[in-house]
Amino acid sequence: MRRVVVTGLGLVTPLAMGMENSWQAIVEGKCGIREITRFDASEFPVRIAGEVPDFDPSEFISKKDLKKMDLFIQYAVVAGLMAVKDADLEITEENAQRVGVYVGAGIGGLPAIEHWHNVLKEKGPSRITPFFIPMVIINLASGQLSIMTGAQGPNNSSVTACATGTHSIGDAFRLIQAGTVDAMIAGGTESTISPLCVAGFNAMKALSRSNDNPSEASRPFDRDRDGCVIGEGSGVLVLEELESAKSRGARIYAELSGYGMNSDAFHMTTPSPEGAGAARCMNLALKDARLNAGDIDYINAHGTSTHFNDLYESMAINTVFGDKAASLAVSSTKGATGHLLGGAGGIEAVFTALSIARRIMPPTINHSSPGEGCDLDYVANTARESDIRAALSNSFGFGGTNAVLAMRRYEG
Repeated sequence: MRRVVVTGLGLVTPLAMGMENSWQAIVEGKCGIREITRFDASEFPVRIAGEVPDFDPSEFISKKDLKKMDLFIQYAVVAGLMAVKDADLEITEENAQRVGVYVGAGIGGLPAIEHWHNVLKEKGPSRITPFFIPMVIINLASGQLSIMTGAQGPNNSSVTACATGTHSIGDAFRLIQAGTVDAMIAGGTESTISPLCVAGFNAMKALSRSNDNPSEASRPFDRDRDGCVIGEGSGVLVLEELESAKSRGARIYAELSGYGMNSDAFHMTTPSPEGAGAARCMNLALKDARLNAGDIDYINAHGTSTHFNDLYESMAINTVFGDKAASLAVSSTKGATGHLLGGAGGIEAVFTALSIARRIMPPTINHSSPGEGCDLDYVANTARESDIRAALSNSFGFGGTNAVLAMRRYEG
């Protein structure tokens, strides 16, 4: 089986534009959650979110092309082009058919749907932009990125709620392993901070209402957590077959060595009791990577700051790692970014690769007192230097869909 390595990283997050700026902020324990500015939320029970600050796509996308893309596509294109540049990957006529794109979103162009529906009602069908349909379709995140990079290999998108980014990366990993391609640009994206989305998640009682203190609202694994916070942005990785990467002298952040995916088959929004599905999925990723539980030093957890996810994910980790769980470092970066839904797995895979490459674990911020049943080492509030040999990145989505990536340090 062909080995796969990570050679490029791109980030657009509620913390900052760019991989280095976002990484610095996450390591410093900063938070990107603020009052909503995207629309007037003054009458909403929830008035906070993780919006991308100071987003300027002009370096990457022309004004003409911007008009064809809702924000989730813009974020994917910018993060993807950043990752390709970071990898120093040149896509030419000779290799274009051996490079593919696999970037998904959980919801897609909901803000554009809301906007143009209002235009339809107020001004009639003649005022709808001809770009409306490609503006909102999820696979246009991959499609536009393919067009802009010239990548002519597989062009696909996963749509699996909050596991989307991780499934996209895992599926891209499989394509390289199988020899279909030599490189993939893969990740997740989302931008759904809109009235309908916020109202919908609020109706489910899924969101934190800590409006008076946004930076402390997302509290993964904490006793005082009261729900997740919607975030937006994109995380994209360049994955390459090892020998191909070595032949061009590419920098290698980490080796992507395993991928697990399965289903709870339990409930449309609540994880299976005691995290049984999540535990099976972590075991699948470990087996695929040919790793033992004792080989894992760090887990970037799904950690949504909701009651059942945090409790059951903690229980699942205890199930998989047994006595090792007590000494295993686990952190959720959603305290800093909020929950990017379909984009979450993308940015968290980037953070996991950087954790391995730079030997530092990002903290779980806003973690004061562990919640009931949350009995692990959550790297509370302060980043920690550590010689990470191998790590997992967990993502679990509505519909009971689970995805886990296993990464290890590349050692030649």
